[in-house]
Amino acid sequence: MTTQTGATFIENEAEFDTLLTTNTLMVVDCTATWCGPCKIVAPLMDKLCDEYRDRAQVYKLDLDTNKDLAKRYQVRSIPAVLFFKDGELMETAIGVKPYDDFKETLEKYL
Repeated sequence: MTTQTGATFIENEAEFDTLLTTNTLMVVDCTATWCGPCKIVAPLMDKLCDEYRDRAQVYKLDLDTNKDLAKRYQVRSIPAVLFFKDGELMETAIGVKPYDDFKETLEKYL
């Protein structure tokens, strides 16, 4: 895993599947290096990661290197933030949103 401040990047589908089974509450920011709006969402995910570190796991996923996961969850537009609870996709937030929107969505599943 590549560690940065805040959210960590998931390297591949195998790692994703492992995290999905070991985390009760998981938030995944689907992103790409060329995506301008993704650069706006990235620091919000880092903040979410830091604020909820003890209650939820927040990760980033580069869709250019994980196309199969994009297909599996029908991610056709980025940025897309996926909210999982007990391994099940509960909600998907598409596009740039205020931090409080992401926070409220996460709070619903705590």
